[in-house]
Amino acid sequence: MARNNIIVIGISTGGPQVLRHLFEGVPKLNASILLVQHMPKWINESMRKTLDASTDMDVLIAEDGAVLKPATIYVAPSTLHMEVINNSSIRLYEAPKVCFVCPSIDITMASIVKSRKKIAAVVLTGIGKDGANGLAHIKKIGGVTFAQDKASSTIYGMPQAAANTGCVDFVAPPSQIVQHLVQHFGEA
Repeated sequence: MARNNIIVIGISTGGPQVLRHLFEGVPKLNASILLVQHMPKWINESMRKTLDASTDMDVLIAEDGAVLKPATIYVAPSTLHMEVINNSSIRLYEAPKVCFVCPSIDITMASIVKSRKKIAAVVLTGIGKDGANGLAHIKKIGGVTFAQDKASSTIYGMPQAAANTGCVDFVAPPSQIVQHLVQHFGEA
């Protein structure tokens, strides 16, 4: 049974800088935030520290079996796919790449199940189409969906693929996306 609201954020090329600005000054949100960033393994901890310095929310490298808590950002570790079990805990595992990447945004988003709690999917800057199918799934189960606009994207591939699904509620720069998230989820 889902205990928390859930936000899944997928991002690739240009991610660390966008994420730092996205979370800077954001209050503790009443949601568990699952962050899937395509990045080499050696960047995991430095990115976690950068985000941790930008927000009052806890920022953790996701661990297998971790129970989701509100106002916490869980960063998918490189080389492992991250699923959410019953919208309440994390499962990490090795498997072939999806959309040429691991971790895959699509896998994380597709693991979210319909819930009475609030759910959101956010696809930000990046190459390729990872996140588009997952975002469509989140929309289908009643979640709210966001894609970064072209003008603010380093690479518009992933947000454009998401927008092309016809399932995006808001196309906007990260500063406006985060305003919507704060309004939608409120403070913890």
